Amino acid sequence: MRLTGLLIGAAAVVALAGCGAGGDAESVPPTATGSLEHLAAEVKCTPNMQTDADEIRQAICRNGDGRFILATFATDRGQREWINDAKDYGGHYLVGRKWVAVGEDGVVKALRGTLGGDLEAGADHHAHSG
Repeated sequence: MRLTGLLIGAAAVVALAGCGAGGDAESVPPTATGSLEHLAAEVKCTPNMQTDADEIRQAICRNGDGRFILATFATDRGQREWINDAKDYGGHYLVGRKWVAVGEDGVVKALRGTLGGDLEAGADHHAHSG
C-alpha cells in the first residue's frame, strides 16, 4: 500500500531529527485548518512536496523551529489510519483536523503555538529492557 512508503519516509525524517526537548506552549490557539500550503505559510516554511495524491499530500518543511513533515488528508479516517501506522516508528505528532505535523518534540510543541492541535507521541524505542 502507498502508505507504507510514506511511513518509511516519515520515520526517516523523525530519525534524522533526533531527540529534542521543549516546553509546552503556555496558550494554545484554536486548531488551524486549510490546505498544506496554507498551514505551511502559517508556520513560515516553504513546503518541499514529497507526495501530492488525492488521499494525502505530504511535504518536508523547515522553519526557525526545525525540520518536520507536514501532511494533509482527504478524510479523517485516512488521517487516523496513517497516524496509527506511523506511531509504530516513534516520533512526535501535532494533530489537527485532516492534517498532521511530525518532528522532534520541541519542534511540534513550537508549531502548536501557531497551529493549535493535539500532541500525540509514537512508540518509545529508547526504553527497551534486557
